[in-house]
Amino acid sequence: MPKNTIGTIQPVSGITKWTSWLKKDISLPSRQGRKKLAFKKQVKVIQLFHNLFTSGFTLTESLAFLERSRLLESRAVDQMKQCLLAGQGLAQMMGAVGFSDAIVTQLALADYHGNVTSCLEKIQTYLSSLSLVRKKMIEVATYPLILLSFLMIIMLGLRHYLLPQLEAGNLATLLISYSPQIFLGTIMAIAVLGLVAYFVVKPMSKLKLCYVLARVPGLSSFVQLYLTAYYAREWGSLLGQGLELTQVVSLMQEQPSRLFQELGQDLEQALLSGQTFHEKVATYPFFRQEMSLMIEYGEVKSRLGSELEIYAQETWEIFFAKITKTTQLIQPFIFMLVALIIVMIYAAMLLPMYQNMELSL
Repeated sequence: MPKNTIGTIQPVSGITKWTSWLKKDISLPSRQGRKKLAFKKQVKVIQLFHNLFTSGFTLTESLAFLERSRLLESRAVDQMKQCLLAGQGLAQMMGAVGFSDAIVTQLALADYHGNVTSCLEKIQTYLSSLSLVRKKMIEVATYPLILLSFLMIIMLGLRHYLLPQLEAGNLATLLISYSPQIFLGTIMAIAVLGLVAYFVVKPMSKLKLCYVLARVPGLSSFVQLYLTAYYAREWGSLLGQGLELTQVVSLMQEQPSRLFQELGQDLEQALLSGQTFHEKVATYPFFRQEMSLMIEYGEVKSRLGSELEIYAQETWEIFFAKITKTTQLIQPFIFMLVALIIVMIYAAMLLPMYQNMELSL
């Protein structure tokens, strides 16, 4: 069983840090200094490795093929070759070219249970679905945002040329007069709130952050669906390969994802205290309630691995369907905002005219 390396690290003195830095292989660029691959290129990388592994290529042969074929840019291939020369595997290669810790962790676990090709296929499906969602969101937001930008320009023109000529004012003219301040103030308020949220969340443990996000109205359902599908798939893959729960929990603590590590530590403490796996999972608010029931039923039937994988696949479909439905609600909301601005412009122009007509009569 893999040894638990989390929680046993001793404080490092200044001399030890200096010694470890001198021993570091400077031929390998740091992850922070590496340029991250664009999302479309990440999808292409996963697709190429999946096709090559399916055709029987080894990791070394795959890199040699990619270098000769120039299907990927040479910079990315060179970074992967450096990782291979350093004795690292596919997961570390993907981390070197900028893949997220979630994907790197999936590949590391797949390398452990030996089903890398199937894992690449699942990652490819996930990234393809995510790509469609991102494309849909761009399509939904592009036209209304362009229209909103033109309306803001029109409002600035009205503010400088029309409003000074109007003797009487109203609420619409007042809003148009202060529209630049309102617009800039809204942007600054959002930016400040974002910075405050970032500095509050940054020192927080990932497990605690999931507890918080699972209680945010409107966001909790997305968090539950994503984490349930993600962990059901990974646990299902590991348990389906014959690993024991204790091995899975220990393996989780060795992965690059901080949430994986912290969740593994928490599950290990629960198992050592005599709590069952499904009972502990039921206490996490960021998992769906059905998750613990599926685990309990799968343990009774001794088919926990396969049932979790099937459940994960269905949950992924629900997750992406919910995201697609939500994006379809964004465009009507933006159009309503644009329509409100248009009504304000007409009110600013026409109401003073009607008031002057009444005075003349």
